[in-house]
Amino acid sequence: MDQSDEIVLVGCGNMGFALLEGWVGRAGIPAGRIHVIEPAQALRSRAAAVGATVHADAAELPQALRPRAVIIAVKPQVVRSMLCAYRRFGGKAAFVSIAAGVPISTFEATLGETAIIRAMPNMPASIGLGVIAAFANAHTDDGQMAYVNNLLAAVGAVHWLAEEKLVDAATAISGSGPAYLFHFIECLTEAGVAVGLSAETALALAKQTVEGAAALAGTSGFSPAELRHQVTSPNGTTAAALQVLTAEPGLSELMTRAVAAAHRRALDLAVA
Repeated sequence: MDQSDEIVLVGCGNMGFALLEGWVGRAGIPAGRIHVIEPAQALRSRAAAVGATVHADAAELPQALRPRAVIIAVKPQVVRSMLCAYRRFGGKAAFVSIAAGVPISTFEATLGETAIIRAMPNMPASIGLGVIAAFANAHTDDGQMAYVNNLLAAVGAVHWLAEEKLVDAATAISGSGPAYLFHFIECLTEAGVAVGLSAETALALAKQTVEGAAALAGTSGFSPAELRHQVTSPNGTTAAALQVLTAEPGLSELMTRAVAAAHRRALDLAVA
């Protein structure tokens, strides 16, 4: 890896740190080649413990630095104010934003004609099982897309989208989706307690059932609908439960409404 393969990571909160760990632990990128800019001492120390080169401010970056990628992992509200500090990398580095709701036009207004990619990783990226929806602007070449794809793949599965507006739609599914599943586990646990199980046993059964079912859905050649039919015996216990879940308003309608609400909120939060 030569100097052109160095990475600048701006912000090292939960998602930024997940990326850092993925690059070092899974992608095999030498930690010292990753420059982390993080004003918070505790977060900076955490990145330094992994071996990254840490800085409190962009002004501390070496003048000779020529990163291949600049990853923006800060709060959406501060993106516009901090971009100027990285303008010198425009036209050379690929900029990757994981700041929710910030359109590519915001980056182009400051950085000019440069490769810019919007990416939306979700929470399981912290254990390498994330889903990342991504969109690249017209200034991103194939080599840059392939390089960024490898960086993002260190924390999960990457899905490239045809239009930027679809990033907000993907956010409502994969970005917010883990919360839907966590709530389902909560509800299934409460239902287990209601029929007599201890809270500890109900939680264990709920978590392991969701984990196993998700793994089966991900590896099976059958569709989710086909798998559901396989586990549903006529007039059996599962059929009785599904009659409740499909009664109006059924789970399908509730999920459609929930995702639509998340999508609307993503659009409302977009930073112009």
